[in-house]
Amino acid sequence: MENNKVLITGGLGFIGAHFVHHYRQVQPKAHIIVFDKNTYAANIDRIDDLVNTARFTYIEGDISNQETVNRVFEEHQPTHVVHFAAESHVDNSIAGPLPFLKTNVEGTFYLLEAARKTWMQSPQKLKSAFKNARFYHISTDEVFGSLEKEGLFNEQSNYAPNSPYSASKAAADHWVRSYFHTYGLPTLLSHCSNNYGSYQHNEKLIPTIIRTALSGEPIPLYGDGQNVRDWLYVEDHCSAIERVLAEGTPGQVFCIGGNAERSNLDICTAIVQQLDQRQPKESGTSYAEQITFVTDRLGHDFRYAIETTKIKTELGWEPKYNVEAGLEKTIAHYLAKYKNLP
Repeated sequence: MENNKVLITGGLGFIGAHFVHHYRQVQPKAHIIVFDKNTYAANIDRIDDLVNTARFTYIEGDISNQETVNRVFEEHQPTHVVHFAAESHVDNSIAGPLPFLKTNVEGTFYLLEAARKTWMQSPQKLKSAFKNARFYHISTDEVFGSLEKEGLFNEQSNYAPNSPYSASKAAADHWVRSYFHTYGLPTLLSHCSNNYGSYQHNEKLIPTIIRTALSGEPIPLYGDGQNVRDWLYVEDHCSAIERVLAEGTPGQVFCIGGNAERSNLDICTAIVQQLDQRQPKESGTSYAEQITFVTDRLGHDFRYAIETTKIKTELGWEPKYNVEAGLEKTIAHYLAKYKNLP
Protein backbone atom coordinates (compact mmCIF):
# COMPACT_ATOMS: atom_id res chain seq x y z
CA MET A 1 0.00 0.00 0.00
CA GLU A 2 3.08 2.25 0.11
CA ASN A 3 2.47 3.90 -3.27
CA ASN A 4 -1.28 4.11 -2.96
CA LYS A 5 -3.04 7.45 -3.16
CA VAL A 6 -6.36 7.07 -1.40
CA LEU A 7 -9.00 9.70 -2.16
CA ILE A 8 -11.48 9.84 0.72
CA THR A 9 -14.56 11.85 -0.14
CA GLY A 10 -16.47 13.21 2.83
CA GLY A 11 -13.40 12.87 5.01
CA LEU A 12 -14.56 15.68 7.30
CA GLY A 13 -17.80 13.89 8.09
CA PHE A 14 -18.57 11.63 11.01
CA ILE A 15 -17.67 8.23 9.53
CA GLY A 16 -15.24 9.61 6.98
CA ALA A 17 -13.05 11.37 9.55
CA HIS A 18 -12.96 8.28 11.75
CA PHE A 19 -11.86 6.28 8.72
CA VAL A 20 -9.16 8.82 7.84
CA HIS A 21 -7.59 8.32 11.27
CA HIS A 22 -8.06 4.55 11.18
CA TYR A 23 -6.45 4.29 7.74
CA ARG A 24 -3.53 6.49 8.72
CA GLN A 25 -2.81 4.10 11.59
CA VAL A 26 -3.02 0.88 9.59
CA GLN A 27 -1.47 2.23 6.35
CA PRO A 28 0.97 4.96 7.44
CA LYS A 29 2.80 4.98 4.11
CA ALA A 30 -0.28 5.56 1.94
CA HIS A 31 -0.98 9.09 0.72
CA ILE A 32 -4.40 10.19 1.97
CA ILE A 33 -6.34 12.83 0.03
CA VAL A 34 -9.41 14.16 1.83
CA PHE A 35 -11.94 15.74 -0.52
CA ASP A 36 -14.84 17.45 1.25
CA LYS A 37 -17.29 20.29 0.62
CA ASN A 38 -17.02 21.32 4.28
CA THR A 39 -20.78 21.67 4.78
CA TYR A 40 -22.69 22.16 8.03
CA ALA A 41 -22.18 18.46 8.89
CA ALA A 42 -18.41 18.60 8.35
CA ASN A 43 -15.76 19.64 10.84
CA ILE A 44 -12.18 20.20 9.78
CA ASP A 45 -11.12 19.97 13.42
CA ARG A 46 -11.68 16.22 13.10
CA ILE A 47 -8.55 15.95 10.94
CA ASP A 48 -6.67 18.99 12.25
CA ASP A 49 -3.83 16.84 13.59
CA LEU A 50 -3.16 15.46 10.09
CA VAL A 51 -3.20 18.68 8.07
CA ASN A 52 0.33 19.71 7.01
CA THR A 53 1.72 16.24 7.76
CA ALA A 54 3.54 14.08 5.20
CA ARG A 55 1.48 12.04 2.72
CA PHE A 56 -1.70 13.97 3.50
CA THR A 57 -3.66 16.41 1.35
CA TYR A 58 -6.89 18.24 2.08
CA ILE A 59 -9.01 19.61 -0.76
CA GLU A 60 -12.14 21.63 -0.17
CA GLY A 61 -14.52 21.00 -3.04
CA ASP A 62 -17.91 19.75 -4.15
CA ILE A 63 -18.27 16.30 -5.73
CA SER A 64 -21.37 17.56 -7.59
CA ASN A 65 -19.11 19.94 -9.57
CA GLN A 66 -17.74 17.86 -12.42
CA GLU A 67 -14.90 20.26 -13.25
CA THR A 68 -13.67 20.13 -9.66
CA VAL A 69 -13.82 16.33 -9.56
CA ASN A 70 -11.95 16.03 -12.85
CA ARG A 71 -9.27 18.45 -11.65
CA VAL A 72 -8.75 16.46 -8.44
CA PHE A 73 -8.22 13.24 -10.42
CA GLU A 74 -5.95 14.93 -12.97
CA GLU A 75 -3.75 16.59 -10.36
CA HIS A 76 -3.55 13.82 -7.78
CA GLN A 77 -4.04 10.59 -9.76
CA PRO A 78 -5.63 8.63 -6.89
CA THR A 79 -5.28 4.87 -7.03
CA HIS A 80 -8.18 4.26 -4.62
CA VAL A 81 -11.43 6.04 -3.85
CA VAL A 82 -13.36 5.54 -0.62
CA HIS A 83 -16.58 7.42 -1.21
CA PHE A 84 -18.34 8.59 1.97
CA ALA A 85 -19.50 12.01 0.79
CA ALA A 86 -23.28 12.25 0.97
CA GLU A 87 -26.20 14.22 2.26
CA SER A 88 -27.40 11.77 4.90
CA HIS A 89 -30.02 13.21 7.25
CA VAL A 90 -33.42 11.71 6.39
CA ASP A 91 -35.41 14.61 7.86
CA ASN A 92 -33.49 17.05 5.66
CA SER A 93 -34.20 14.91 2.59
CA ILE A 94 -37.92 15.10 3.34
CA ALA A 95 -37.83 18.87 3.78
CA GLY A 96 -35.63 19.49 0.72
CA PRO A 97 -34.68 16.52 -1.49
CA LEU A 98 -32.79 18.32 -4.29
CA PRO A 99 -29.37 18.46 -2.54
CA PHE A 100 -29.61 14.68 -2.06
CA LEU A 101 -30.07 14.19 -5.79
CA LYS A 102 -27.20 16.55 -6.61
CA THR A 103 -24.65 15.20 -4.13
CA ASN A 104 -25.56 11.55 -3.75
CA VAL A 105 -26.42 10.75 -7.38
CA GLU A 106 -24.71 13.34 -9.58
CA GLY A 107 -21.66 13.49 -7.34
CA THR A 108 -21.23 9.73 -7.41
CA PHE A 109 -21.59 9.73 -11.19
CA TYR A 110 -18.88 12.39 -11.61
CA LEU A 111 -16.52 10.41 -9.39
CA LEU A 112 -17.18 7.22 -11.32
CA GLU A 113 -16.57 8.98 -14.63
CA ALA A 114 -13.34 10.55 -13.42
CA ALA A 115 -12.11 7.20 -12.10
CA ARG A 116 -13.02 5.48 -15.37
CA LYS A 117 -11.17 8.04 -17.47
CA THR A 118 -8.14 8.02 -15.17
CA TRP A 119 -7.82 4.29 -14.54
CA MET A 120 -9.17 2.53 -17.64
CA GLN A 121 -7.24 1.97 -20.86
CA SER A 122 -10.40 0.59 -22.45
CA PRO A 123 -13.52 -1.21 -21.23
CA GLN A 124 -12.54 -4.14 -19.01
CA LYS A 125 -8.84 -3.16 -19.13
CA LEU A 126 -7.06 -1.10 -16.47
CA LYS A 127 -3.96 0.96 -17.19
CA SER A 128 -0.88 -0.72 -15.72
CA ALA A 129 -0.34 2.11 -13.20
CA PHE A 130 -3.82 1.46 -11.80
CA LYS A 131 -3.94 -2.34 -11.89
CA ASN A 132 -4.78 -2.45 -8.17
CA ALA A 133 -7.21 0.47 -8.20
CA ARG A 134 -10.47 0.30 -6.25
CA PHE A 135 -13.59 2.49 -6.16
CA TYR A 136 -15.34 1.79 -2.86
CA HIS A 137 -18.83 3.22 -2.44
CA ILE A 138 -20.19 3.42 1.12
CA SER A 139 -23.94 2.78 1.06
CA THR A 140 -26.61 2.12 3.68
CA ASP A 141 -29.09 -0.56 4.69
CA GLU A 142 -31.86 2.01 4.19
CA VAL A 143 -31.88 1.31 0.43
CA PHE A 144 -33.61 -2.00 1.21
CA GLY A 145 -36.63 -0.35 2.82
CA SER A 146 -38.24 -1.64 5.98
CA LEU A 147 -38.34 -5.02 7.70
CA GLU A 148 -41.14 -6.38 9.82
CA LYS A 149 -40.33 -8.04 13.16
CA GLU A 150 -38.52 -10.96 11.48
CA GLY A 151 -35.84 -11.25 8.80
CA LEU A 152 -32.48 -9.69 7.97
CA PHE A 153 -31.08 -7.69 5.09
CA ASN A 154 -28.27 -9.34 3.14
CA GLU A 155 -26.35 -8.79 -0.07
CA GLN A 156 -29.21 -10.19 -2.17
CA SER A 157 -31.98 -8.10 -0.60
CA ASN A 158 -34.28 -6.25 -2.98
CA TYR A 159 -34.10 -2.48 -3.16
CA ALA A 160 -37.15 -0.65 -1.78
CA PRO A 161 -36.09 2.85 -0.64
CA ASN A 162 -38.75 4.78 1.24
CA SER A 163 -37.24 8.25 1.69
CA PRO A 164 -35.61 10.73 -0.69
CA TYR A 165 -32.32 10.03 1.12
CA SER A 166 -32.47 6.27 0.66
CA ALA A 167 -33.71 6.69 -2.93
CA SER A 168 -30.67 8.83 -3.72
CA LYS A 169 -28.31 6.27 -2.19
CA ALA A 170 -30.04 3.45 -4.07
CA ALA A 171 -29.60 5.32 -7.34
CA ALA A 172 -25.91 5.82 -6.60
CA ASP A 173 -25.55 2.10 -5.83
CA HIS A 174 -26.98 1.23 -9.24
CA TRP A 175 -24.56 3.57 -10.99
CA VAL A 176 -21.65 1.92 -9.18
CA ARG A 177 -22.87 -1.55 -10.14
CA SER A 178 -23.29 -0.49 -13.77
CA TYR A 179 -19.72 0.82 -14.01
CA PHE A 180 -18.37 -2.51 -12.83
CA HIS A 181 -20.44 -4.59 -15.24
CA THR A 182 -20.23 -2.26 -18.24
CA TYR A 183 -16.69 -0.88 -18.03
CA GLY A 184 -14.92 -3.23 -15.64
CA LEU A 185 -14.27 -0.42 -13.18
CA PRO A 186 -12.98 -2.18 -10.03
CA THR A 187 -15.78 -1.24 -7.63
CA LEU A 188 -16.64 -2.32 -4.11
CA LEU A 189 -19.84 -1.51 -2.23
CA SER A 190 -21.05 -2.01 1.31
CA HIS A 191 -24.32 -1.44 3.14
CA CYS A 192 -23.90 -0.41 6.76
CA SER A 193 -26.39 -0.22 9.59
CA ASN A 194 -26.85 2.77 11.93
CA ASN A 195 -23.46 4.14 12.99
CA TYR A 196 -22.82 5.84 16.30
CA GLY A 197 -19.81 7.13 18.20
CA SER A 198 -17.84 10.27 18.96
CA TYR A 199 -17.96 13.40 16.77
CA GLN A 200 -21.35 12.61 15.23
CA HIS A 201 -23.38 15.65 14.21
CA ASN A 202 -25.79 17.06 16.79
CA GLU A 203 -28.81 16.32 14.59
CA LYS A 204 -28.43 12.53 14.91
CA LEU A 205 -30.35 10.48 17.46
CA ILE A 206 -27.73 9.64 20.11
CA PRO A 207 -26.17 13.13 20.33
CA THR A 208 -29.70 14.57 20.43
CA ILE A 209 -30.66 12.31 23.34
CA ILE A 210 -27.56 13.26 25.34
CA ARG A 211 -27.70 16.98 24.52
CA THR A 212 -31.38 17.44 25.33
CA ALA A 213 -31.09 15.35 28.48
CA LEU A 214 -28.22 17.43 29.87
CA SER A 215 -29.88 20.73 28.92
CA GLY A 216 -33.14 19.79 30.66
CA GLU A 217 -35.15 19.82 27.43
CA PRO A 218 -37.65 17.18 26.30
CA ILE A 219 -35.83 14.16 24.81
CA PRO A 220 -37.67 13.65 21.49
CA LEU A 221 -38.45 10.17 20.16
CA TYR A 222 -40.49 9.61 17.02
CA GLY A 223 -43.83 7.82 17.34
CA ASP A 224 -43.77 5.27 20.15
CA GLY A 225 -39.99 4.79 20.04
CA GLN A 226 -40.33 1.20 18.85
CA ASN A 227 -38.53 1.61 15.51
CA VAL A 228 -35.63 -0.85 15.50
CA ARG A 229 -32.11 -0.32 14.15
CA ASP A 230 -28.95 -2.43 14.11
CA TRP A 231 -26.39 -0.28 15.93
CA LEU A 232 -22.81 -0.31 14.60
CA TYR A 233 -20.02 1.42 16.50
CA VAL A 234 -18.14 3.68 14.08
CA GLU A 235 -14.70 2.24 14.87
CA ASP A 236 -16.00 -1.23 13.99
CA HIS A 237 -17.34 0.13 10.72
CA CYS A 238 -13.95 1.64 9.88
CA SER A 239 -12.15 -1.64 10.49
CA ALA A 240 -14.65 -3.40 8.22
CA ILE A 241 -14.18 -0.83 5.44
CA GLU A 242 -10.40 -1.20 5.64
CA ARG A 243 -10.77 -4.99 5.40
CA VAL A 244 -13.07 -4.79 2.37
CA LEU A 245 -10.78 -2.27 0.66
CA ALA A 246 -7.75 -4.49 1.18
CA GLU A 247 -9.26 -7.90 0.47
CA GLY A 248 -12.56 -7.47 -1.38
CA THR A 249 -12.74 -8.68 -4.98
CA PRO A 250 -13.95 -6.04 -7.47
CA GLY A 251 -17.69 -6.19 -7.99
CA GLN A 252 -18.38 -7.54 -4.52
CA VAL A 253 -20.99 -6.19 -2.12
CA PHE A 254 -20.86 -6.60 1.65
CA CYS A 255 -23.35 -5.94 4.43
CA ILE A 256 -21.78 -4.50 7.58
CA GLY A 257 -23.73 -4.53 10.84
CA GLY A 258 -23.18 -4.45 14.56
CA ASN A 259 -25.31 -7.51 15.40
CA ALA A 260 -27.02 -5.21 17.89
CA GLU A 261 -30.72 -4.65 17.24
CA ARG A 262 -32.26 -2.14 19.61
CA SER A 263 -35.35 0.03 19.43
CA ASN A 264 -34.90 3.78 19.65
CA LEU A 265 -36.56 3.65 23.07
CA ASP A 266 -34.13 0.92 24.21
CA ILE A 267 -31.16 3.05 23.12
CA CYS A 268 -32.61 6.11 24.82
CA THR A 269 -33.27 4.18 28.03
CA ALA A 270 -29.72 2.78 28.07
CA ILE A 271 -28.29 6.28 27.63
CA VAL A 272 -30.36 7.95 30.34
CA GLN A 273 -29.50 5.13 32.76
CA GLN A 274 -25.81 5.80 32.19
CA LEU A 275 -26.36 9.55 32.53
CA ASP A 276 -28.20 9.01 35.81
CA GLN A 277 -25.10 7.25 37.13
CA ARG A 278 -22.36 9.36 35.56
CA GLN A 279 -23.86 12.84 35.79
CA PRO A 280 -26.90 12.70 38.09
CA LYS A 281 -29.33 15.61 38.16
CA GLU A 282 -29.22 17.87 41.19
CA SER A 283 -32.93 17.23 41.71
CA GLY A 284 -32.26 13.52 42.13
CA THR A 285 -34.79 12.67 39.43
CA SER A 286 -34.04 10.53 36.38
CA TYR A 287 -33.38 11.90 32.92
CA ALA A 288 -35.99 9.36 31.81
CA GLU A 289 -38.67 11.81 32.91
CA GLN A 290 -37.67 14.03 29.97
CA ILE A 291 -38.44 11.37 27.31
CA THR A 292 -41.15 12.76 25.03
CA PHE A 293 -42.83 11.04 22.09
CA VAL A 294 -43.30 13.32 19.09
CA THR A 295 -45.16 13.04 15.78
CA ASP A 296 -43.61 10.26 13.73
CA ARG A 297 -41.39 10.96 10.74
CA LEU A 298 -43.06 10.70 7.33
CA GLY A 299 -42.47 7.24 5.83
CA HIS A 300 -40.54 6.12 8.91
CA ASP A 301 -39.14 2.62 8.32
CA PHE A 302 -40.01 0.26 11.15
CA ARG A 303 -36.94 -1.96 11.34
CA TYR A 304 -33.48 -2.46 9.83
CA ALA A 305 -31.29 -5.45 10.61
CA ILE A 306 -28.15 -6.77 8.90
CA GLU A 307 -26.93 -10.29 8.28
CA THR A 308 -23.11 -10.24 8.46
CA THR A 309 -22.41 -13.84 7.42
CA LYS A 310 -20.62 -12.95 4.17
CA ILE A 311 -18.09 -10.48 5.58
CA LYS A 312 -17.46 -12.77 8.55
CA THR A 313 -16.88 -15.94 6.52
CA GLU A 314 -15.08 -14.41 3.52
CA LEU A 315 -13.02 -11.66 5.18
CA GLY A 316 -12.93 -12.76 8.82
CA TRP A 317 -14.46 -9.53 10.12
CA GLU A 318 -16.89 -9.14 12.98
CA PRO A 319 -17.64 -6.22 15.31
CA LYS A 320 -15.42 -5.75 18.33
CA TYR A 321 -17.77 -3.59 20.40
CA ASN A 322 -21.16 -4.51 21.78
CA VAL A 323 -23.73 -1.75 22.33
CA GLU A 324 -22.92 -1.35 26.02
CA ALA A 325 -19.18 -0.82 25.40
CA GLY A 326 -19.79 1.41 22.40
CA LEU A 327 -22.30 3.57 24.24
CA GLU A 328 -19.98 3.91 27.22
CA LYS A 329 -17.25 5.40 25.01
CA THR A 330 -19.74 7.51 23.09
CA ILE A 331 -21.38 8.98 26.19
CA ALA A 332 -17.97 9.87 27.65
CA HIS A 333 -17.23 11.91 24.53
CA TYR A 334 -20.50 13.82 24.62
CA LEU A 335 -20.35 14.44 28.36
CA ALA A 336 -17.07 16.25 27.71
CA LYS A 337 -18.49 18.07 24.68
CA TYR A 338 -21.65 19.24 26.41
CA LYS A 339 -20.15 19.90 29.86
CA ASN A 340 -20.98 23.62 29.71
CA LEU A 341 -24.64 23.18 28.83
CA PRO A 342 -27.02 24.84 31.35
